[in-house]
Amino acid sequence: MSMGSRGFATIENEWITLKDGTRLAARIWMPDGAEQDPVPAVFEFLPYRKRDGTSPRDESTYPVFAAAGIAGVRVDIRGSGESDGVIDGEYTERELADACELIAWIAAQPWSNGSVGMMGISWGGFNSLQVAALRPPALKAVISIASTVDRYNDDIHYKNGCHLSAQLSWAATMLGYQSRAPDPALVGERWKEMWLERLAGEPFFMEEWLAHQRRDDFWRHGSISEDFSKVEIPTLVIAGWADGYRNTPLMAVEGLGDKAKALIGPWVHKYPHFAWPKPRTDFHGEAIAWWNKWLRGEDNGIDRLPQARAYILDAVRPAPRRDSDPGFWIARDVWTPPRMQCFYVEQFGRLTEGMPIPHAPEHPVYVRSPLDTGTASGDYFTLKPDVEMAIDQRSDDAGSLVFDTMPLAGDCDYLGRPVLTLALRPGAAGGNLCARLVDVHPDGTATRVAFGVINLTHRDGNADPKPLIPGETVSIRLVLDACGYRFRKGHRIRLSLSTAYWPMILPPPGDEGIAIDMASLGLGLPVLGDHRRIEIDEPANPDPLPKYIEHAAAATKRQVVRDLSANRTDYRIHEDTGLHEHPQTGLSTRQLREEIWSISPDDPLSMTGISTWTCDMRRPDWFVRTVATARIACTATDWIISAVVTAFEGDVQIVEKVFAEKRIPRDLM
Repeated sequence: MSMGSRGFATIENEWITLKDGTRLAARIWMPDGAEQDPVPAVFEFLPYRKRDGTSPRDESTYPVFAAAGIAGVRVDIRGSGESDGVIDGEYTERELADACELIAWIAAQPWSNGSVGMMGISWGGFNSLQVAALRPPALKAVISIASTVDRYNDDIHYKNGCHLSAQLSWAATMLGYQSRAPDPALVGERWKEMWLERLAGEPFFMEEWLAHQRRDDFWRHGSISEDFSKVEIPTLVIAGWADGYRNTPLMAVEGLGDKAKALIGPWVHKYPHFAWPKPRTDFHGEAIAWWNKWLRGEDNGIDRLPQARAYILDAVRPAPRRDSDPGFWIARDVWTPPRMQCFYVEQFGRLTEGMPIPHAPEHPVYVRSPLDTGTASGDYFTLKPDVEMAIDQRSDDAGSLVFDTMPLAGDCDYLGRPVLTLALRPGAAGGNLCARLVDVHPDGTATRVAFGVINLTHRDGNADPKPLIPGETVSIRLVLDACGYRFRKGHRIRLSLSTAYWPMILPPPGDEGIAIDMASLGLGLPVLGDHRRIEIDEPANPDPLPKYIEHAAAATKRQVVRDLSANRTDYRIHEDTGLHEHPQTGLSTRQLREEIWSISPDDPLSMTGISTWTCDMRRPDWFVRTVATARIACTATDWIISAVVTAFEGDVQIVEKVFAEKRIPRDLM
């Protein structure tokens, strides 16, 4: 797709003053001649710091847009980067109102043609959809990447009533982001006053998140699945199979109908023109065509894209690093719910195609997984194609109840969300269940294809959980995450069931196990069905991210340490970005994440987690550092959380902000 070669200017910092007097900081890429020939604009609104946090990816995309005659406006949310004020939470009413005001500001500029698009990945993908539902008049189209339509079930806090460990990780991450100083080169002498205001006012997000452990109005706010009809503009929704937000594209086309287009690749949590594993896509070319159609009225055919495009992974093997995944692209011109291929468990435990036998005698099998089952799960959302992704599942299968098919007689292709139904008898008033769909290769290698988790007290919904009655049979329907996968001839399909999936989900208060009725078990796999093979353009530039000056190299390490004498398992994370200097601004930054999750395999109340972010910013004559640490532990009745943020100017500590230990009652979790 042609992307143009128009000249442009980069405005490093533009102050936009809101109606309440707050100044927000924007970085703008402006096509030449826009004052004489107004242009459309693409807006991105984030708390991740345009000056240093997102600058590499911004610099990979917005100059390309500007060269195609589309302005880029990247704005820091209040309290982040160089913007005034203090952040007040995720996707708050104030944040969304600010976004609507900014869209109106952009549309009113003399260089604007009055049409605005909104774009982003993760936070920016979330608020793009949420702002679209508010219908600001100038917003004409959206591209949302790695986002969600359901904030309760498909974000980093909870999943089907299970408490995700990513909740602590993300709370610590946000403390690290929001405690960083603005750049004095942009804000001048006010930098320290602004920094101290942030340090004094920034919230510990987890206190608010844990106050809402069920799907209440707090989570309904910003979940466009509550009323898809509120989104009336064209929406391109993109995700990767290796990321936690893999469900959103198909949910969007099911909810938004012909207003939405879905694209799902093999990727981690990154933009698809530089994501791993490969193949990548020509995101720039497609995005420019999308904006030109909906912001300029150009008849370029982009509106006739298939409703759903997906990369079908083909017998992928887990590895310490996956630079490229085998597979093929398919298109469904109109997405319809897939036909389900049904499996049941025969008397001797084999997974077999067919429906469960009606009124078959109960065949209970007791399951009580070691509480450290799950260390092969990888991260909820992944940033690198290494062991952040799920690894060989055999270690987790050892603590699980597993059912295998016979070796397959032919290839089997699936696209959509598997569904598991079963009956069980619990041993306690609560408990978790994890189901994993696994590809067993002929040599025994086990690749996780899809998974789902459920807090059994949420069996009838997430808004009104109910305790289980020990010993009383209950029926469970668990919808697993979406997948696009080919099981090869000679491979086996495995269903793995466990009562633990740590550290991805945190354990319930008790560990009594469950009795699963094998005779009741049914597994539905979504058959790929009618489709056509397609080719998708890859980016012309195989290395689109800018190169910064490296002063210290990045490093990463993940370890599972089992102390047999102490009967304790640690999951340890070390992520160091290294120290890199922006060649134009002279600003050097480094972030270090250290995280440890610990548990005794037979004691759910032994669970602890600690996440620490150390963030450095420096120039030859200036250095600031913040250290943010968040902790969680538990009792049978409470979650116990605390946090501390320490700030240094040079070698001098200037602030220590303590979020005192807080006990928050467990709400059937």
